[in-house]
Amino acid sequence: MELGWFLSMSMFLWIAAVTPGPNNMLLTSSTANFGFTRSLPLMFGIMIGMQLLLLLVAMGVGTLVTAYPSLHLALKIAGSLYLIWLAWKIATSRYEKLETEKGTAQPVRLYQGLLLQALNPKAWLMGIGSIASYSLAGDMYSASVIAISVAMFIVNLVAGFIWMGFGSAIGRLLQSRKSWAIFNITMGILTAGCVVLIWL
Repeated sequence: MELGWFLSMSMFLWIAAVTPGPNNMLLTSSTANFGFTRSLPLMFGIMIGMQLLLLLVAMGVGTLVTAYPSLHLALKIAGSLYLIWLAWKIATSRYEKLETEKGTAQPVRLYQGLLLQALNPKAWLMGIGSIASYSLAGDMYSASVIAISVAMFIVNLVAGFIWMGFGSAIGRLLQSRKSWAIFNITMGILTAGCVVLIWL
């Protein structure tokens, strides 16, 4: 494996990870509403889900998704419905001070972040694109998949912290119930807007 191959693959994964999408919208909103610590389970769920998805794609499941249009359509419909439900949760989140470590409101949980990856077409495209474009044939296949997995873990971790930092900064700026409501509704709309991108 060459340095040029690794840098190209890492750049592809970085662009896919750091650009706006369902995962990043959720991380920003969760951190703004519940703080950094309480949003870590969501981030870990996203990262575990991405690794499992990559493993499935490497084992051939990605080929099924692309080969059967009906399966791909079902994935898009399920992903759209799940995103709309998450968008509704975000938009209707109640006001809660960031300093509070306990509260009645609950952030998106680890298993929900993991489940989102199974229904997230952007995550599937990231997994399929990386395996299709950067896995190496023959004896190097397993080693290349491991390298892709490590690179994906690193870029998702860094991108996640960036979006969580953004959400944390926003949370400190929002000091009134009205500003929180406006922010949550806006983030809900942006998350729902990701549904449009699924169908383009």
